[in-house]
Amino acid sequence: MTTITETPLASLDDEKRLISPVFKGETKPGYFGFRGEIALKFAQQVGDEARPPEIRFDQVMIVAKAGETTIPFLAGVALSLEHMQLLCEVLGDKLSPTGKYFFFAGNLDISKRYQIAYGGTTFWVLPLDEATVYNELRDLFNIDRGDLKKLDTAGKLQIVADAAADFNEKFQEITFEEGLKIMGPIKIPENRPV
Repeated sequence: MTTITETPLASLDDEKRLISPVFKGETKPGYFGFRGEIALKFAQQVGDEARPPEIRFDQVMIVAKAGETTIPFLAGVALSLEHMQLLCEVLGDKLSPTGKYFFFAGNLDISKRYQIAYGGTTFWVLPLDEATVYNELRDLFNIDRGDLKKLDTAGKLQIVADAAADFNEKFQEITFEEGLKIMGPIKIPENRPV
């Protein structure tokens, strides 16, 4: 049974950054997955009270391979494109130049899609209108709903990660700085699912 300690997710777990898990476990032999949230910026704590993070990466989907030092697949949504910088600071050398990373930004024009090189890797950057990261990726990768019906959360997560590994569609390439100039105001979502 593959455990989180065998993957690059171990230090994130130790730092208590992997929060609100919907799933946290082996997806298939040799692979470990997580669905939930990543705390990007912790709130200042007073005494021993627990406070939610100030900034987080939501609806996160990660699959990591045992024995590897980098994360091959990551997807999630942030309120603002500028939070990509925090994500890269938190993940650091866990990001790979060959990884497949999908950053949904809540303040991008819903008709736009970009590729942004940042933090030593490339992100596919997409808007998230009303759907979930899971549904958006399923559509993006053309995964048939029927292929997923009988699978548990681990199986569904692994199918999405496997499809991401084969995804090579090119979006318009812009710099992070250009992205910051074109992003809109932050929209505050209500009751977004994980």
